[in-house]
Amino acid sequence: MPADGAIRAGAAVPCDAVAASELPAELPMTAAGGEARPLSEWLINFQMLAVVLDPYTYESSWILDTAGRILTNFTGSSVRTSLVMTCDEDGAKEFLGPWFDKMMVFVDPDRTFARAAELESLPAFVHVRQNLRLAGVAEGWEPAAWRTIAHEVAEERHWSRPIIPAGGDPIPYEGSPALG
Repeated sequence: MPADGAIRAGAAVPCDAVAASELPAELPMTAAGGEARPLSEWLINFQMLAVVLDPYTYESSWILDTAGRILTNFTGSSVRTSLVMTCDEDGAKEFLGPWFDKMMVFVDPDRTFARAAELESLPAFVHVRQNLRLAGVAEGWEPAAWRTIAHEVAEERHWSRPIIPAGGDPIPYEGSPALG
């Protein structure tokens, strides 16, 4: 693991290289129903644990319930959980269905978050520390990589660990291109 504590997990196995180690403080993040605010403002009180999805691909639809289950595990912990959707608010609402009202949702139609985090494939599981450092990134659906990130967050926050994979979760897959 690098000195800054970050990990980057690919489709096959976790590795130690992190492409983008820190996100820009002024990166605009727009919450559904709200206005854009810099990423740094969203990280004032809590770290962020996000699943980035492209609602126009099968790959993101396959993982939606799994992502919701994993993120919901951290409800009440000192981590801001969210879904980052690479579409506008209407597209997010249509794709997410009931998850739209259950989760914090960021809309990112221009994929600025995906670019800043140097994501190559979606879905992606991203852990951002309050200092804007990427603590972990898993791209595609590789349960071991997602489990590593979730368990590290759970250990740091003294929280329960989600079961990954769980019954009903999809088999591992690479994902679709993050930048469209």
